[in-house]
This record gives sequence, C-alpha cells and structure tokens, in this order.
Amino acid sequence: MTTTPTTRIHPLMAVAAVSLTLVSLVGAASIAGLLPSSHATPDTTPVVANAAPQAGQQAANQPMPETRPAVVEHRTVVHHVTPQVRRVNNDDYAQAPAAQPQPQAPAPAPVAQNSPLGMGIGAVVGGLIGNQVGGGKGKTAATIAGAVGGAYVGNEIAKKN
Repeated sequence: MTTTPTTRIHPLMAVAAVSLTLVSLVGAASIAGLLPSSHATPDTTPVVANAAPQAGQQAANQPMPETRPAVVEHRTVVHHVTPQVRRVNNDDYAQAPAAQPQPQAPAPAPVAQNSPLGMGIGAVVGGLIGNQVGGGKGKTAATIAGAVGGAYVGNEIAKKN
C-alpha cells in the first residue's frame, strides 16, 4: 500500500504571501490617493556642513555634524486673467457692438474626502456576504474579496452623501 505525502504550504511562505499582498494593496491605495496625507511638521533644526578636522583637533572624540538639504516650500500661484478691451475706431465701423463682459467660470466643486466609517461598514458587510459563497479556501478568498470590494463601495457611497 502506497501513501502519497500531502503537499502543504510552509507557514512562513503563507505569511510572506499575505504580507506581500498587504504591502501591494497599501501601495496601490497610496498611489490612487485613497490614504490620508501626512500632517507631520518638518524638522527645522539648523544643520552644519561637514568640515575636515584641523591640525590639533581630535577627530575621534568629536562627532561629525550631519548635512541635510534645505526644505523647499511649494506654494500655489493663482494667475488672474483680466479681459482685454479692444478699442474700435468709429470711422471704420458704422455701429460697433458693445463689449460684453465674459462670464466667470464656476468654482470647482470641493473634492470628497475618504470616509473611514463608510469603508469599515462596507468591509464588514462585504465580508459577511463573501463568507456565504463557496467552501474551504474558496470561502476564505471570497470573504477577503468581499471585504475589499465592500470597503470600496462603502467609501464611494459615503463620499456621495
């Protein structure tokens, strides 16, 4: 009687696969702009340039100061465009049309922010629905897919409200 050994995935390979998937999803969410931006404040401490030790100084006892590039601040520049009025010579034209003021373009609508509450509720509902599908490893995959899809749909619904 021959028995075939069962081939199971090593636990470390499973952990590596899950961590790679999570890192990929976080990276994709960051690129897509789904993650909130950082509100950190920059370090404004002055930094001294590296200098070679002079004769008579002991370089081993004194720590070398670090160099950092200067912090660049970006600012938004708004250019206002004024309509130019063309002067019409009345000799050339019998009746010159009056200059009509150009209508102002409407202000852009504010951008909707991501909703952690909508994402959380959507993920729970999607996970519960996905858990009802399939069996075994397919059930686990359906639960994860349902949770991710539910989080997306819940976020979109929360943005519209």
